[in-house]
Amino acid sequence: MIWWPSEVPTLTYGNITLRPSRESDIESIFNACQDPLISHFTTVPADYTLEHAQAFVRQLDPEGLQSKREIRFIVESNHGVAPELAGVISFHSPSFNNKVAEIGYWITKEFRGKSIGTTAVKVLTNFGFETMGWNRIEAMIDHDNEASKKVVTRAGYEHEGLLRQRVVRDDGSIIDMDVYAVLQNNWVGLQ
Repeated sequence: MIWWPSEVPTLTYGNITLRPSRESDIESIFNACQDPLISHFTTVPADYTLEHAQAFVRQLDPEGLQSKREIRFIVESNHGVAPELAGVISFHSPSFNNKVAEIGYWITKEFRGKSIGTTAVKVLTNFGFETMGWNRIEAMIDHDNEASKKVVTRAGYEHEGLLRQRVVRDDGSIIDMDVYAVLQNNWVGLQ
C-alpha cells in the first residue's frame, strides 16, 4: 500500500533540502522560469509569468497533494550563507495499484552541474521507496536532454527505452522521450 502524506514533508541530506513551497518562493520560481532551457525541456510555459508562479505555490501544489496527483518539493541548496532555491522536484502521475510513480524536476541554471539535481533525485527516490512504498519510479526525459539523462543515471536509474513521438509541445512539435526507471528491490539507497 502506498502512504501519501497529508502535507509535504521536509527532507534534508547533506547540503540539500527538499521542502514544501511557500509564499516567499514565488519570486524565485518566477525568476528561475525565465530560463528558456526549463520551458524547453519541461511543461513549464515559455511565457512564464508572476501569475504562473503564484498559482504554482497557492493552487497547484496544494491541489496536487490533496488530489494525490502530485507531491512537489522545492529543492533548496544550503551551500551558501543563506539557503537558495535550486529547483523543483516531484512525484507525479502515480499508479497506486501498480505502486509506480514518475519523478520530474528542473534545476536553476545557477545550480546545474553541481550534483544538486542528482542528490535531489536520490533523496526523493529514497523517500519514495522507504516511506511512500513505491515499487517502481520512472523518469521520462526529452530525448535531447543529455544533462537530465546524466542526472538520473548517476542517481541509479537505468535506461529502459525510447518512446517515439510521445509528447506534443506547445509549439506543435512532437518529441521522443527516453524512459529511465529504478526498482525498489534494486535500490541501493543514499550513497
